[in-house]
Amino acid sequence: MELTQDDRRQLFDKIVSLVETKYYDRTFGGRNWSELARAQRDAIIGARETQEFEDLVMKLLGALGGGHLGLLSPHTKITPRSSVNASLRRMNIDSTGERWVFQDVLPGGVAERAAIQSGDVLLAINGKEFRTEAAPAFSMNARTAITVDRAGTQHELHLDLRTQKPKYRDNPYSEPNSAVASIREGIGILKVSLFPGKLGIDFANHITRLFQQDLQNVDRLLIDLRGNPGGGIGGLRIMSYLAPSSIPIGFSIDRKTADRGYDKERLPRLNHIPSSKWEVPLLFLQFFNKNSVVLETEGLGAQHFHGRVGVLINEHSTSAAEMLTQFAKENALAITIGMKTPGRLTSRTAIKLDHGYRLVLPVAAYQSWKGVRIEGRGIEPDVAVDWSFEAATAGKDNQLEHALTVVKSL
Repeated sequence: MELTQDDRRQLFDKIVSLVETKYYDRTFGGRNWSELARAQRDAIIGARETQEFEDLVMKLLGALGGGHLGLLSPHTKITPRSSVNASLRRMNIDSTGERWVFQDVLPGGVAERAAIQSGDVLLAINGKEFRTEAAPAFSMNARTAITVDRAGTQHELHLDLRTQKPKYRDNPYSEPNSAVASIREGIGILKVSLFPGKLGIDFANHITRLFQQDLQNVDRLLIDLRGNPGGGIGGLRIMSYLAPSSIPIGFSIDRKTADRGYDKERLPRLNHIPSSKWEVPLLFLQFFNKNSVVLETEGLGAQHFHGRVGVLINEHSTSAAEMLTQFAKENALAITIGMKTPGRLTSRTAIKLDHGYRLVLPVAAYQSWKGVRIEGRGIEPDVAVDWSFEAATAGKDNQLEHALTVVKSL
C-alpha cells in the first residue's frame, strides 16, 4: 500500500515525538534530535514512494547510532542474524574481491537447513550479483535463492522462510535451536543461539533440562555465544548456574528514573523465572510498567564445573549475550575467549503506529551491578582469538578449538 503525503506527515511527526519523549537517553548521545528531524522533514514527507519514505526514516533513526531504533512494516527486510540465523563478515576474497562471507551458522536455523556452511562466500541473491555496498537482508515468509562460493565451487542454495513467519511482530525473527548441549574431550559445550521470548520460560526450562541431563556431572563448561543476537531474560537461568548463591547481575534504568535519581538497592528485583505460565499474572502485577529493574541470580547451588568455565564470544554476540558475558567476567565466574562484542545492550519496546508500522525504540539503559555500561563500548575477551576464513573453508572451527584448549587448562 502506497502512503499518501498526509500519511507520511502523520507517521513522521508521531515517530519524532515518540523518540523525543521516550528514548532512554535524554541527551541523545550528544546529538540534537530535534534539529536532525527538522532538517530531514521535508525530504522524508516528500519522498517519491513508500519504500523511499521508509529508507529515509531508517537513515534518520540511524543517525542516533547504536542500531536499536527501527521502523518495522509487514514487508521490512530483516538482517541475516534474525531472518536466516547466520551472521556474515565483509572480507576481501582473492578470487572475487570484497564480499560478504557466512561466519556463524546457528544450529537448526534457516541457513543451516539450506546447507550453508561457515566460510561460504555470498555471490548472488535471487540471481542478482551481490557485492558489499550494503549488508544483505531478507524478506520474511519468502523463499530466496542465493549463490555461494565454497572453496572455489559455486552452489545455488535456497533460504526458505515461507514457514518461518515472524514470531514476534516487534522483533521479527526465525528461531533456530535456542540451545544445544554436547560433550567433547570431557568438556560440556552449551551452544546458545538465542534467548527467545520476553520472560523466556520455555527457554529457561530447556536450559534446566540440559544441565540436569546432557551436562550432568561435567567438570568443565564452555558456553558458546557467538552469533547470538540476544533476546529476553531467559539467560538469567544460565547465569544462575554459574553462581551458587543469589547475587545481583545488573539493572536497567529508564529515562524517568534516571531524571529523578535512584538508589539501585531500592529498585524492584527479579530473581526467578517462572517454571509455568500460570505464574506470569503475578509477575506481571509485580513488574507492570516498570522498566527500571534489578536482575539477580536464582541461587541454584554449587555445580561441578564452577571455577572451570569459558564463555566464547565474537563481534556478533549482542544484547542479552553481552549481559551474560559481563556478569561472568566481572564476577570471575568464567574466562572469556574470542573477539570483542559490539556493545549493544538496551531494553527495547515496539510501539504501534498507523498503517501497520511499528517503531522499535530503546527505553532503558543497562548497567552491570559493578557499574559497567556495555552500550557503545562492548566487552573485550580475556583471550583474543579471531575467526579464520581459511580454517572455516577447511571445515574447522579455530575459535572453538582454542576455547576448548583454554578451558581444559583451567
